[in-house]
Amino acid sequence: MSGTVRGTSRRWVLAVLSLTQLVVVLDGTIVSIALPQAQHELGMTDGQRQWVVTAYALVFGALLLLGGRVADYWGRKRTFLVGLVGFGVASVFGGLSQSGLELVIARGLQGLFAALLAPAALALLTITFASGRDRNTAFAVFGTIGGGGAAVGLVLGGVLTEFASWRWCLLVNVFFVVVGLIAGILVLTESKASGDNRYDVWGAVTVTLGLGSLVYGFSIAEEGWGSPGTIGFLALGVVLLVTFVWIETRVAQPLLPLRVVLDRVRGGAFLIQAIVGSVLIGATLYLTFHFQIVMGMEPLAAGLANVAMTVVILLVVPVVTRFLSVIGPRPFMIAGPLIAAGGLLYLSFITPDGSYWTQVLPALALLGIGLAMIFVPLQNLALTGVAAHDAGAASATVNSAMQIGGSIGLSVFTVVYVGALDGSLAAGSPQLQALTDGYAAVFAAAAVALVVASLIAVFLIRGKEDELQPQPHDGVPAFAAHLG
Repeated sequence: MSGTVRGTSRRWVLAVLSLTQLVVVLDGTIVSIALPQAQHELGMTDGQRQWVVTAYALVFGALLLLGGRVADYWGRKRTFLVGLVGFGVASVFGGLSQSGLELVIARGLQGLFAALLAPAALALLTITFASGRDRNTAFAVFGTIGGGGAAVGLVLGGVLTEFASWRWCLLVNVFFVVVGLIAGILVLTESKASGDNRYDVWGAVTVTLGLGSLVYGFSIAEEGWGSPGTIGFLALGVVLLVTFVWIETRVAQPLLPLRVVLDRVRGGAFLIQAIVGSVLIGATLYLTFHFQIVMGMEPLAAGLANVAMTVVILLVVPVVTRFLSVIGPRPFMIAGPLIAAGGLLYLSFITPDGSYWTQVLPALALLGIGLAMIFVPLQNLALTGVAAHDAGAASATVNSAMQIGGSIGLSVFTVVYVGALDGSLAAGSPQLQALTDGYAAVFAAAAVALVVASLIAVFLIRGKEDELQPQPHDGVPAFAAHLG
């Protein structure tokens, strides 16, 4: 392995990589605030609207493992720069799109290039800061920016949508890309993995098509769970994913070594991460709609209203971290989802004329507390007992689980929303009441999902306390594994 960076230039490397990390993470939320305006201007249906978010999360999550392999084999700097340019071009395409289909395609392309950009950035950071205090500081900065990126996206999206246009929520990426590209060329050093490296192409194809088919099957389930289209796509998705598993047992260098996910504790952590992703990417999107469409908030106010949950998370994380070594991760993994589920259940009682301070803020506080209790131990549990050569795959799987869980969850929650909305309208409810009933149904369904996550923790997150405690690792530090 070649290409180390020494001296003060490492600070510039950290700055460049942190900037691109911010772009990748905030793009998962910046468009959420803009969706009502974009939907109106482009004439999208509610089903098309959800694909603007789903396309990014699905492609990003499905190709993240392959993106990590490309970075290792082809060259991390080269992959980083190509991902950056591609992300910028896709952003311009999305910002200039004239139809809902074009916007969805642009978001999918953003996810594709983000799947190259994100693992390359993390690998470059790992190589640049190989050990010691500087490494810990670098990953703390990188992780903090990743954690705050979602909140930045909500506020920035609100500002751009309200004072410019929803299109600038995509076009603003050009500024970040240009700065990152120039700085990256100047300060980054190339490196790649040595030895005989082969791509698991068929594994990548089957898992991507399988997940895409599964998500599309869920998204059209509003036609009826027994409709030929729904059954056909869901069945095709299952067959392709089974084929992917079979391929992974046969190839010499699998995209996802099955030993990474078959461990009981790690498997449980991945499942919980997928459920959390469904809530963060899927359910909370409908809260943004409620703020703007029902409560009549301007985009900036809606963005700021959402940030309350992030603030609570940032406040609670240090407290959980302090007690994690005392009581271990299992109690947090069981109680956290239940507290977050309580917040979502509280949200399910919203009314069209309800106050943000009484009907929403307490729920966001509970949701933030619960999610903080999950986030702190979850990343370490996902890397528990992972061999050094599997650390990259395990870290990528954590992030893939978040994005894929979000894309599947959003598709399922959209079906729940449409069913509740149609039922309420059929019962003669006014438009705003019907919309609120649809959002409330989504929050209730998300609460049930988090209860399931708690049960998963009860049965799968088991073992001796010292085995479940966070351990130092030669691979990617756990707190940096989460890429939003």
